[in-house]
Amino acid sequence: MSRKKLKTLGLNLPMFPTTSVGSFPKPDYLLKARVRAAKGNLAKPKLEVFEKKATEFWMEAQEEIGLDVLVDGEQYRGDMVAHFAGLMKGFKIGGLVRSYGNRYYHKPVITGKVKWPGPMTVRWWKFAQSFTSKPVKGMLTGPYTLMDWSFNEYYPSRKAACLALAKEIRKEVEALIDAGAKIIQVDEPALSVRPEEIPFAVEAMDIVTRDLPAYFITHICYGAFEFIYPKMLELPVENFDLETSNSGLDLLNLFARNPFTKDFSFGVVDVHTHQIESPELVQDRIKKALNLLPKEAIWVDPDCGLKTRTVDEAKEKLRTVVIGARAIRQELGVA
Repeated sequence: MSRKKLKTLGLNLPMFPTTSVGSFPKPDYLLKARVRAAKGNLAKPKLEVFEKKATEFWMEAQEEIGLDVLVDGEQYRGDMVAHFAGLMKGFKIGGLVRSYGNRYYHKPVITGKVKWPGPMTVRWWKFAQSFTSKPVKGMLTGPYTLMDWSFNEYYPSRKAACLALAKEIRKEVEALIDAGAKIIQVDEPALSVRPEEIPFAVEAMDIVTRDLPAYFITHICYGAFEFIYPKMLELPVENFDLETSNSGLDLLNLFARNPFTKDFSFGVVDVHTHQIESPELVQDRIKKALNLLPKEAIWVDPDCGLKTRTVDEAKEKLRTVVIGARAIRQELGVA
């Protein structure tokens, strides 16, 4: 599949590379600091001290657990859309809306021409990468989701807003690559909302990734995949990171009917349950994927970001991912 591109980039990953989708739970000291900052009782530079402490904690945890491709843990972010909207020009932050469960976020409003403000994630990527010799993913919210999860009061259509955002997000991707990032994940959880818009979502992703020297992953979670598969495979990325375990592996049934043609980051543990899956269950799930996909195409990770779990739960779920993947490597005799 795309292992040749990884090697071209100087990345020699083991078979069944283990990783995480992106977000980790914030330790108590950071949660308390964020509350103080929101009330105006803690200045941004002092808040950043806690954010860096939490980032370092998660980098060390990932190294200890043994993941192959690391993430910065997004300790400096709140909502995945509002974070970028708060940095980019052309947005204002609107009122609270409910996203899921009892979680709310301030929905952004596009009020003018969107514009990249300069590097938004590079400094944090560099900080995380400084703790490890393993690759750290660059992490961005994609243009389609930025558009779909915002109110549009400026552009003449949803497509126009999406493509405008894509041109600006590409600049952030280029900045990450210039800084040394070789694996970049562009999150598009909104992709299954309107199947008829897949063509311009593909066009937007092409703007973001075209001719750039990086291995691209897109993460799509908890979607109605049956309405967008296999059309979604037209997205110009090497790897799809998909929620699978929460829905009972039913996504594999789609692969059986229409072959999956990209690399697959297989969500083998459910991030929306407190239960810690066993390594044996992870092994069994990987074996099911091997009935449909070549071993060279499979990455292993949780279903989605782990920020909804406790710190201990997140660490144990990651540990299960790593133990299960290593057991499969040993069973198959692959490195």
